[in-house]
Amino acid sequence: MLHINDLTYRIEGRPLFTQATLAINEGHKVGLVGRNGTGKSTLFRLIKGDISPDDGEINLRKNMKLGVVDQEVPSGPQSLIDTVLEADKERKSLLAEADTAADPMRIAAIHTRLSDIDAYSAEARGASILSGLGFTADDQLKPCSDFSGGWRMRVALAAMLFAQPDLLLLDEPTNYLDVEGAVWLEAHIRKYRGTVFVISHDRDFLNTAVTHIAHLHGGKLSGYTGNYDTFERQLAERNRLDMAMMAKQEDERRKLQAFVTRFKAKASKAKQAQSRVKKLAKMQPVATIINDPIAPIDLPGPERSLSPPMVRFDDVALGYGDLVVLRGINQRIDPDDRIGILGKNGQGKSTFAKAIMDELKPLLLDPAKPGFIKRHKKLRIGYFAQHQIDALNPKASAYDHIVELMPDATEAQRRARLANFGLGQKNAETPAGDLSGGEKARLLFSLVGFHKPHLLVLDEPANHLDIDSRAQLIQSLNDYEGAVIVISHDRNLLEAVVDRLWLVDSGKVESFDGSLDDYRALQLEKTKTEKKQKPKEENSRKRHRQDRAKALKELAPYKNVATSLEMMIVSAEAQLRTIDTRLTREDLFTTSPDEAVKLSQTRAKTADLIESLELDWLAALEKYEKERERRGLD
Repeated sequence: MLHINDLTYRIEGRPLFTQATLAINEGHKVGLVGRNGTGKSTLFRLIKGDISPDDGEINLRKNMKLGVVDQEVPSGPQSLIDTVLEADKERKSLLAEADTAADPMRIAAIHTRLSDIDAYSAEARGASILSGLGFTADDQLKPCSDFSGGWRMRVALAAMLFAQPDLLLLDEPTNYLDVEGAVWLEAHIRKYRGTVFVISHDRDFLNTAVTHIAHLHGGKLSGYTGNYDTFERQLAERNRLDMAMMAKQEDERRKLQAFVTRFKAKASKAKQAQSRVKKLAKMQPVATIINDPIAPIDLPGPERSLSPPMVRFDDVALGYGDLVVLRGINQRIDPDDRIGILGKNGQGKSTFAKAIMDELKPLLLDPAKPGFIKRHKKLRIGYFAQHQIDALNPKASAYDHIVELMPDATEAQRRARLANFGLGQKNAETPAGDLSGGEKARLLFSLVGFHKPHLLVLDEPANHLDIDSRAQLIQSLNDYEGAVIVISHDRNLLEAVVDRLWLVDSGKVESFDGSLDDYRALQLEKTKTEKKQKPKEENSRKRHRQDRAKALKELAPYKNVATSLEMMIVSAEAQLRTIDTRLTREDLFTTSPDEAVKLSQTRAKTADLIESLELDWLAALEKYEKERERRGLD
């Protein structure tokens, strides 16, 4: 399916891949893991052919359909369902050709192929995928331009899943999904008929959705069978063996060096000493990963704690203009709180976070009972969100951003600050627009924690961090001495950091008494209940569409018979016209009487064949029409 052989690729002279080799077999679901900046997204660009390797080759199966989610998300007036349906280029092309084709043979071939690719149930399949990714039936009829960038990214993902490519490349697909969407995607990938190669740092996703792990480290690719937990155990065992081998090698090196040092000046031992010098020179160090430390994420806590509550919501309503998103909020945030915010996308989690940050004022729904938000006058808040990353000056380097915060500091102090967040010499001068997602996230953490905030509000903080960096973030948050509010679909992060859960749902923000497992089970059960409670008319329409698609598919053989007969009639009539043309030659019967007789006989047989075919065609057509009528198709 996909073979990467001795791949070498350099960026500005720096080797990113050095003779990397990997084979992915058909039907495998492979998760690509590795530290931020090691080249995972670059590998995808090489596979797509956007860039060319310096050496080696990438071989894809001939005529294979490759599927990727474009960075340019759909944003026009077209509805979501139409956008998804158009992703199947073959279906779109065949339907367009069917409207204009005149050749009966081609028409028959088109309808046969449409039946083969299950084109008649396309709308139902597209709607099912959109529903799984969180779009209601009403949403699916709205234009793409009505939705935010994150939701449009879901539409792009839905379109690619609908197209059903042979090899599907996915780069961090869960970044824009809530818990429910991620659970659906996991199940969809598990049963996907094609091959999947996915970059992900979501441990739950990698444990549930994939069958193999490809590990990118030090410019090399290593393949492992199993999910992420299995890979981690195998890697730990490999490191243990490598460390044992390294210790054994070092012991042997010391013995060889001791012999050389002791006997190199003695003529009787010179030959043996020289032999050991050569052996020392040939000894290759054992490559280990265990001595590859992860850069820290330093989040200094406040110098002095504030008296509780730091933030209090009293009967607060939030929204935008006439749109009320949340109402009746009565919550408080204390200095030692560790709170996880749960809820589907679009329910108001980010709206609530903006209100905590004082970026959104309460709505005045009832002048007699105005809600209010009270904050401690000395409160400092650090806010991390996706739009904050996007707001970084793309032309300014990480060092430039720090200079703005530390104008009076020395260069050494500024660079030390960046180093505390894993932004060392090689990327401190890189423009923010050229940094990887993980490096941008680390830069934003540096800015967010600069003033030692009393409260951290983190909206999907782990989206662009690799698994090791996520573990470092968890450690940093647990060491942080202020309050923390976390909005995240990363279950490991929430379980390790928070001790209370708030649920944003149905216009309310309420405490959730239960675990994350309880919440996931509750949401899945709620989804099942909602499906059962759909209006009968909607279910009836859905059944009608499904029945019609099934009936059309079953009718295809009847139509194909009639179309084939019609094509044979057209061919026979063309043959008859050719014979008639030859028979009209004036001297045919005088100069070639035998040929004239044969042509006359052939004409008679052809005319009889046409008559017979027409009778068969009329019978087949009548049978087709009766079947359509019997099945209630107009």
